[in-house]
Amino acid sequence: MSVHFEPLSPAVGAEVTGVDPRRPLDAETVAEIEEAFAEHGVLLFREAPMDPAELMAFSRHFGPLQPHVQRAYHHPDAPDVVVMTNQHADGSFDETGARRGAIENVRNGWHSDLAYDAIPAKATLLHATNVPSSGGNTCFASAAAAYEALPEETRERVRGLECLFVYGTDQRNKSLAIAAQSLEKEERAVHPVINAHAATGRAAIYANPMSTVGIVGMEQEEADRLLDELFDMLDRPEFRWEHEWSVGDTLMWDNRGGTMHCGRLDYPRNELRRFLRTTVTGGPILPA
Repeated sequence: MSVHFEPLSPAVGAEVTGVDPRRPLDAETVAEIEEAFAEHGVLLFREAPMDPAELMAFSRHFGPLQPHVQRAYHHPDAPDVVVMTNQHADGSFDETGARRGAIENVRNGWHSDLAYDAIPAKATLLHATNVPSSGGNTCFASAAAAYEALPEETRERVRGLECLFVYGTDQRNKSLAIAAQSLEKEERAVHPVINAHAATGRAAIYANPMSTVGIVGMEQEEADRLLDELFDMLDRPEFRWEHEWSVGDTLMWDNRGGTMHCGRLDYPRNELRRFLRTTVTGGPILPA
């Protein structure tokens, strides 16, 4: 069976068939996946349950892995795998949402992973082991399509600007406080507001409402107005797609600019939601 990529929306995402992520992949198949990944931003592999070792093996086809900045999330037997769940070790369920990798307001939750690192991630792979009876979708947006839809004056204004990213907080969502003692190191970085994708060169909004705290050299009030214009465009329905999870699904999304994501919290708080996650090491974020 040949590999096939079926678009999931006009703006972002494709479903992959003809690939079993639990089996080794040859170089030709990996190259096909890489090409589709750069084009669509998100790839869906449906209903192929994996254990941590299988997920790591599949993920390493696309580059070396790196552990999450939060030590508390590491899988006990596989440090390169993060366990994302709403259940505490004592069996109780988290009511705050802090451990779920999700946020109540999708508009304020768009982000790409590790934007607060000097060298952000290339890819994130998220694998569902337990899903609730309803809700908890993961949403995606094409930051490239959003940039292209901006007025020409705004596009010209934001090109060449840089912004500051900080892990765990931003000026729009002060509730995202992270315990400093749980971090490997302080996480902050400066990157372009608008980047060029490393594989395609396509320009996209890279600043995000989850971790961007301001624009370098610009007064905060002016920066907030400009960033809000970008983020309002990013949140438009025509640039979005969201995935309704089934056990065994794996999503692989691009963090090199062009795609952003956010998890929903609209699921029963007393039902288990559990995922395994890996992160593929990336490279520098390039200005557009």
